[in-house]
Amino acid sequence: MNFTETIQNSQKNLEKLVNKCWEDESFKQELIAQPVQTMEKFFGRSLDLTKQGKSKVVVNDQTDSSAIYVNIPAKPNFDNMELSDSELEAVAGGWFVTLLWTSISFGDGDPGDASVSVSK
Repeated sequence: MNFTETIQNSQKNLEKLVNKCWEDESFKQELIAQPVQTMEKFFGRSLDLTKQGKSKVVVNDQTDSSAIYVNIPAKPNFDNMELSDSELEAVAGGWFVTLLWTSISFGDGDPGDASVSVSK
């Protein structure tokens, strides 16, 4: 599976998980309390965190519409980052590869509302 397929697959799995939380409050509470076990049961397979060099999964309930949530991801280590052969080909062929992006939006989603959007 190439980089793009991996990202698309991850997004689809995240969408399934979020939709299940929106539909089933008890599932959401179980996911918050025991994220690894709940996701393994939901997807029917092991997450194998040790293979990914991880030790835990943290789930935060961000459904309170009166709050703004900010996620601070780990700082990437570009010194240890290696590109796959296909990614190197894309870069050598003139393609632009985005390694990191951030988007923060403020406003209630009403087009008439003054909104600020910051992308990096």
